[in-house]
Amino acid sequence: MARKSRLKAFKNWLIWRALVMAFAVGRRIPLATGRRIGVRVGRLAHAVLPRERRKALASLGTAFPEMSDTDRAALCRGVFEHLGQSLFEIFWLPNLNASNFEATTRVEGAENLRKACDQGRGVVLFAGHVGNWEWLSASIALGGFEMNTIARDIYDPRINEFVVRSRAQHGVKSIGRGSAAAAKEILQTLKRGAILAALIDQNIDAENADVEFFGKPAPTPTGPARLAARAGAMAIAAFIERRDGMQVVRYLEPIETTRETDPVELTAIMTRAIEAQIRRVPEQWVWMHERWKRRK
Repeated sequence: MARKSRLKAFKNWLIWRALVMAFAVGRRIPLATGRRIGVRVGRLAHAVLPRERRKALASLGTAFPEMSDTDRAALCRGVFEHLGQSLFEIFWLPNLNASNFEATTRVEGAENLRKACDQGRGVVLFAGHVGNWEWLSASIALGGFEMNTIARDIYDPRINEFVVRSRAQHGVKSIGRGSAAAAKEILQTLKRGAILAALIDQNIDAENADVEFFGKPAPTPTGPARLAARAGAMAIAAFIERRDGMQVVRYLEPIETTRETDPVELTAIMTRAIEAQIRRVPEQWVWMHERWKRRK
């Protein structure tokens, strides 16, 4: 048991050091070059990770039963290539600033986010693991908005602290889901009229409800919707996708909430928006996640 524990600690140390080195090198590589490298890394991962490949193909089969095996296999390869590109984009992300923002990022529906924030009621921003969500968070903060995100703490404190610091470089504050101070921080965020972002497209160990996702019920976290209703905050869906070498950020029309708002219905509305975005760019979602798996 002691040997197994030491091996695990060594593995975590290696991951942490690899992250530090990758960020140090990746930020010095031109973005287009990093993306090309990312495609190759994704192809390699597709070849050497058969378990993740099988899970992605199974999820694609559930979502797109009408699609041929050949098309699903091609889409699966695209998913891995996208994740490889996203990884290198995250390494490059510290370079994103006001001077190069317009050359790398296009924003659609910015007036919707401004309208939501101008109400002064706080904003719960719903998003999914579509596109490069870390870039989405950074773009919101660079737009001059106070940006806070609910995130699950990573198992290794060093890696978790590294990720938290990386987000903070662009003014994005991480609130650890389940931490002792999380509830207070979340409510204070909304009281200040700031943005609280949450990703609701994964099956996590949290309060959830069955919500239809690609035609099948999927356990979906309802906590963010409950927070919005409790605070009477504005609710808005936001997405990002890689398109023709640009990151395209898009905000949908905001929704007013009150204490009478049904959290499950609000969660369902946002889930339908996430599904629609996935259908726009299916290769840019994490299909290896077992979205419909039932928890005990």
